[in-house]
Amino acid sequence: MNAIIVVNNPHRWSLEISGAEVVAARSYLTDSAYSERRGCRVYNLCRNYHYQSLGYYVSLLAEARGQKPLPTISTVQDLKGVAMARVVSDELQELIQRSLAPLVSDAFVLSVYFGRNVARRYDRLSAQLFKMFPAPLLRAYFAREDGSWEMHNIESIPASEVLEEHRDFIAEAARDHLARGHTPPRRRPARYDLALLYNHEEREPPSDAKAVQRFLRAAEKVGMSAEVIEREDYGRLAEFDALFIRETTGVNHHTYRFARRAAAEGLVVIDDPVSILRCCNKVYLAELLEHQRIPTPRTVIVHRDNVDLIQGKLGLPCILKQPDSYFSKGVVKVERPAELEEEVRRLLERSELVIAQEFVPTEFDWRIGVLDRQPLFACKYFMAHEHWQIVKRDGAEITSFGRAESVPVEFAPSHVMKMALRAANLIGEGFYGVDVKEQGERCCVIEVNDNPTVEAGIEDSVRKEELYLTVMRVLLSRIERLKDRGAGR
Repeated sequence: MNAIIVVNNPHRWSLEISGAEVVAARSYLTDSAYSERRGCRVYNLCRNYHYQSLGYYVSLLAEARGQKPLPTISTVQDLKGVAMARVVSDELQELIQRSLAPLVSDAFVLSVYFGRNVARRYDRLSAQLFKMFPAPLLRAYFAREDGSWEMHNIESIPASEVLEEHRDFIAEAARDHLARGHTPPRRRPARYDLALLYNHEEREPPSDAKAVQRFLRAAEKVGMSAEVIEREDYGRLAEFDALFIRETTGVNHHTYRFARRAAAEGLVVIDDPVSILRCCNKVYLAELLEHQRIPTPRTVIVHRDNVDLIQGKLGLPCILKQPDSYFSKGVVKVERPAELEEEVRRLLERSELVIAQEFVPTEFDWRIGVLDRQPLFACKYFMAHEHWQIVKRDGAEITSFGRAESVPVEFAPSHVMKMALRAANLIGEGFYGVDVKEQGERCCVIEVNDNPTVEAGIEDSVRKEELYLTVMRVLLSRIERLKDRGAGR
């Protein structure tokens, strides 16, 4: 079969679609038979796509497995944002007004099934909404205010809420979609101004104030106008032609909304929203690296049904990570069975899946900075004194750092560099920090981070100003390519 339909409970799914297999979400996530089916389409009709729910992980891991999920994890995030609905409403104003003009009431709800509606007069509007929010089942809410219609929200429809009289139509629409596929919308080009998103109040930012100023000066030297913006400047994004994020990113965070809005406006974005989604979840990274046969510490993707396997496969001590951990937060080392049981239970209360990894003790971790598929810097991050991580914490407070030592990229071990580039290039063409452990002859990737740390006097200590200029030249080059395409050259 070339398609998988994933639902919470297959026994409640009454539709039959030729060429598609209906499976339970938990089976799709945990049964290795489904992880090997590369290239197939995955129609995610789970009850919800809440962050770290079963539905969320179906789309996330489908992407990691080289499959084609609908919705993608980017669309899942878009469907949570009222702001994105307003952006789309503005872009489709003429079509919305024309489609809804005959209505007498001042409120309307449109059900979109694979880009279609049961009433053919709404087909064009349904198709456009599906292009912008490609999800199998959608519900859009419209209201008429001062004589003009606006879309106030759009959300996915759980399969369990589909009206019985619509089910045959959905089956027909799904079969049509299986036959023709889907093409995403084009984005428009933008201008030559750079916005650098930064939070002056952040306690552990990816760049300190001095490094931010160096980025701004470098932008000016390559011919761009650069400005620091903050969270409150969300509505100004259309004024710029590129967004460079120097604030700690997160999926359920305004940094992701900035990245998505900037991409929707046609801006060049670093970190791009896809990189944020992929790098901010350790479960995705574990699945991706395993499928691409990139060496990592022995890893178990933990769910409620396989907790008993951890100790036998990894031994103790081992490392547990919440999927969205960063900068040593949400990462614990467990040394005793009782401690393992307690910490796993605690992490599974927050997420359906968590990561357990073999403990690989080293004096330092390599951090390889990668931009545009090329190495930017190489740095050794040493462990904090009498600690197993580069940062030692007492609760939320940092008590000590390990020292850092930058080296020219050409002096870093070639096998470390090759492995780091292989891992980063699986994510995209953005700005990444790849953490690699070297233990004797063994070399393995710990994780790939978006939005890597660049602080004055540390990561820039070898290349100095040239590091910042390189970043800005990449941004400028991408802007110019967009401008050329927009001009039809």
